[in-house]
Amino acid sequence: MSRENTEIVGAIEALLFVSDEPVTASRVAKILDVSASAVEGALRVLAAEYAEENRGFQLREVAGGWRLYTHPAYHNYVEEYVLSWDTRRLSQAALEALAVVAYHQPVTRQGVNAVRGVNSEAVISSLIEKGLVREAGRDKNAGNAILYGTTRTFLERFGLKDLTELPPLAEFAPDPDTERAIRERLNALEGSVLTIDEDDEDETDIDDEGERDDVSDAG
Repeated sequence: MSRENTEIVGAIEALLFVSDEPVTASRVAKILDVSASAVEGALRVLAAEYAEENRGFQLREVAGGWRLYTHPAYHNYVEEYVLSWDTRRLSQAALEALAVVAYHQPVTRQGVNAVRGVNSEAVISSLIEKGLVREAGRDKNAGNAILYGTTRTFLERFGLKDLTELPPLAEFAPDPDTERAIRERLNALEGSVLTIDEDDEDETDIDDEGERDDVSDAG
């Protein structure tokens, strides 16, 4: 595949290789002193080239930027070779709580509890610690309870460009009755008057006993 500017493409690859977070076209353009449109075009060419050649890695647009990922076809080999953050597993409890937050954010801990039917304090704290969930404001109609939402790290780890790329809720439910129950509980949580903060706030007024089922590491 022909390239108009091999030097720029090589520089972009080098920056992607050393970055541990999505890189925006504007940031790369500033570093390389070229136009953002030139960088955006080069990124899309690289992504298509990697896919066409079936490389062991992929270039994906996620969380407002671009990042290299290992090819899904080789994840078993990668996991066997080295245990990294990306291969740590979430427990069923963590996945449930994370799904509720993702699909109904911003949501209070009581809201998560209502959907799951159990206390979710401990599992939410663990998700916050892992950078997947953050405090996103307060609900004035629920005693100023803390509201939770997903983070940019959540988008990165799940390979999503933004929240519109979340898969249908039905894929998380084992049967239609369960899906219907989840939807009914989520709908029951709507209608709160919310105050959303730009920055995370410290969690307060937590006095319930934490759930024992927590996020566990593989291996």
